[in-house]
Amino acid sequence: MEAKRRAVFLDRDGVLNRALVRDGRPYPPRTLAELEVLPGVGGALSRLKAAGFLLVVVTNQPDVARGTGSRAGVDAMNAELRLLCPMLDDILVCAHDDADGCACRKPKPGLLLDGAKKYGVALEESYMVGDRWRDVEAGQRAGCKTIWINVGYNERGPERNADFEATSLVEATQWILRDTPVWNGGMPSINDLKIEIFGDGADKAGILDLYKLPYIKGFTTNPTLMRKAGLTDYEAFAKDILAAVPDRPFSFEVFSDDFAEMHRQALKIKSWGENVVVKIPITNTKRQSACPLIAELAAEAVRLNITAITTLEQVRESGRAAARSPLTYISVFAGRVADTGRDPVPMMTAAVEILRPYSNEKLLWASPRELLNIFQADAIGCHIITVTHDVLKKLSLVNKDLAEYSLETVKMFYDDASKAGYKL
Repeated sequence: MEAKRRAVFLDRDGVLNRALVRDGRPYPPRTLAELEVLPGVGGALSRLKAAGFLLVVVTNQPDVARGTGSRAGVDAMNAELRLLCPMLDDILVCAHDDADGCACRKPKPGLLLDGAKKYGVALEESYMVGDRWRDVEAGQRAGCKTIWINVGYNERGPERNADFEATSLVEATQWILRDTPVWNGGMPSINDLKIEIFGDGADKAGILDLYKLPYIKGFTTNPTLMRKAGLTDYEAFAKDILAAVPDRPFSFEVFSDDFAEMHRQALKIKSWGENVVVKIPITNTKRQSACPLIAELAAEAVRLNITAITTLEQVRESGRAAARSPLTYISVFAGRVADTGRDPVPMMTAAVEILRPYSNEKLLWASPRELLNIFQADAIGCHIITVTHDVLKKLSLVNKDLAEYSLETVKMFYDDASKAGYKL
């Protein structure tokens, strides 16, 4: 049987976006100009998504039935919210009023039950987050755990206490993640992911093995990997591997510290093939920005991979500089960010938003440290992740039964101790 997923069901107005409060009561925004995503929502959604949660909005919009609003207006508002919060998986709407007697208007649980059926959700392992008593009661009726965001409206609270009372989605998310430190349910399969997976390496045999995999959409390499592979002729290796991999993007890096020489090398590398992407470091070793060179190469229609990025300011600068290129990968070294003790997920989420205006640019999650990074990157809407052979070898472990994994670990320790002949 396929493992069920867990979800966080979210009310819309007052939870994700700011509600319009009149006489102490909340109302939805009337125009797109009034739609304002609340502070911290993007980061909170990213953390929930990275933890494996399906994110489904369930919202009452009775103004449609009352004639004071239109379904087209509601749909337009939801479409804009999906653009602002790309981590959301779906928005389910009840357009009825109480008098309609429908099964979907909260506090009835119909929207949650529909979402659970649609996506294969384990309701008992899921959560409902809302700012009104109707949200809490709907979650309780559906069998979810519930979080009430109490913002002090002039109306009654939940009749039965929610499992947790918060002041914002950020605080609710912190509690959810504390409440569910381990999940034995399923993650999406590798074929269900939207993110493009690129192989990273300089070993020809390994590259060709990855080339056989349909979900490997491109390749990257760099001078450090090539040196470790024992390669001495950069151009010969590049032309040899491009002959074997002619139809997927392949990134090769310049290796000068002088921008004029970088420019010359970039044009030469570009000439090696239509699928070649030229890697340019965001600075040289003297801390001088490469953005003027990036802008020049972009104007010359060079496909670019801006590499060694570790700050959001570098994302902004490189994004602006590459605006005229036919294609640019903005490579943020999320693994190196993590090596400093910083969580890269909020940073990468912000990077997605920074690059959203540039249709020619893709955010690349570089230097991943673990298999989970693939799912984290996909969850926040990152376009590409580079993955080494060692990480890809772990794909067979996705959704592995954890109890069985525990038993295999015990057997490994026992067998190793027996083979070593240890005695006490």
